[in-house]
Amino acid sequence: MDSSHLKPLTVTGAVITVSTTRKPETDASGKALIDLFSAAEIEVTHYSVIPDDLERIRSEVRAALSQANCVIVTGGTGLTSDDVTIEAVAPILEKTIDGFGELFRLKSYEEIGTAAILSRAIAGVVGGRAVFCIPGSTKAVTLAAREIIIPEIRHILTHAGAGQR
Repeated sequence: MDSSHLKPLTVTGAVITVSTTRKPETDASGKALIDLFSAAEIEVTHYSVIPDDLERIRSEVRAALSQANCVIVTGGTGLTSDDVTIEAVAPILEKTIDGFGELFRLKSYEEIGTAAILSRAIAGVVGGRAVFCIPGSTKAVTLAAREIIIPEIRHILTHAGAGQR
């Protein structure tokens, strides 16, 4: 993409891990995201590990949005009864980025085959800030961040109007 299309802006990251079993010291996926952000010179300004609870997830995303313009929620995107990340986040998105979920599932299919259909990964914008909901496995987190989110985040934020509020 033509870099003249991008507005100068500083990307700040937030990582929210949704899990009833992980703690910050055992959160390999959250650590992988933080490391990937760091390698891309994106400061992580918010990090938390929270349980699979709809209201808690929604509240944590809102808190993260007050501190970062790129929020990644990992975990709780599957089909089990306690997977409620999508139900918590989708209603607060002002616009969806449908291509994110589609591309993530395509790239996942290339790695894991038809099991990729179990992913309900989504993305969207809230107040000029981007929110991504991705599966909790370290492999999925690395794929989404390295191959889609980090390469496109400035482009997404430029179009979403980041810094124009």
